[in-house]
Amino acid sequence: MAENATTTLTGGADSPPAQLRAGRPADPADVTNNELEKIADTDQPEGAVSAEGEQTNQTGPNSEEEQSQQDPEHRQAQTELRNLRLMLRQCDRVLLMDFDLLSMPEWPDNYSLAKARRSRDLWLLSALVAATVFLSGLTGFVPAWVAGGGFGVCVIILLLGVPFIRRVYTNKPSYLDLVWQRQRLLSDARKHVAHLEGNDGLVWQCARMARYNASLRHARFSDMIRLSEQRVLPRYLTKREHFRLYLIYMLEAERAYNKIQQAFFDGNQAAIDKGWQDVAAAPEART
Repeated sequence: MAENATTTLTGGADSPPAQLRAGRPADPADVTNNELEKIADTDQPEGAVSAEGEQTNQTGPNSEEEQSQQDPEHRQAQTELRNLRLMLRQCDRVLLMDFDLLSMPEWPDNYSLAKARRSRDLWLLSALVAATVFLSGLTGFVPAWVAGGGFGVCVIILLLGVPFIRRVYTNKPSYLDLVWQRQRLLSDARKHVAHLEGNDGLVWQCARMARYNASLRHARFSDMIRLSEQRVLPRYLTKREHFRLYLIYMLEAERAYNKIQQAFFDGNQAAIDKGWQDVAAAPEART
């Protein structure tokens, strides 16, 4: 029986003897944490180590996006394009300016106004003389036929002052027509300025474009900029000189706007060439 047990354990006489390997003993109480970490690292599969390495590389501080954000040139280009885009958006109403409304080419000059005033004074004087003759006849200072003739002349002179009758014998505008024409031109120009100024004040917002056109810093525009900042500029434009000053400012602002637009296009193209997609302006989606 002892021999059979020995033969069974050894696997027979012809087979090689079985070799028993000692298994990993249980962790003794005195094993340190460092030794446990070494054992865990030894038992961890290679796939987990590679995945952890890839995750570390992905979250590393040297990624291309963070490097681009840390680049001073990248930040400067992004800030510059943002400021240019803001100025273009705030001052785009400069392109809506109507030159004819603000320049008033049909404005009656002072000579025409003075000439019409003299004709009006002569008309009033003639009507007054004729009325005086008629009233003198009522008091008996002049004969009745003279008073009757004065009355007829006074009626004819007064009728010649009626607009639709006056246009029959002359095409020259009267003094009242010229005054109304001036008031109409001023009213149309004031409405146009109110449309350009809007609720935010166009002149005040365009003052920041002085970097691209130093003429916007001129002292003669200071009062106009202050009134535009207070949102009360249109009501203070009461003379043609005021609108001409506003027109000059709009022309200078339009020149600065064109320079800013060109600078924005150049900066945007440079950002595209350098691969800064977060800096370059993306086109709006079509609907």
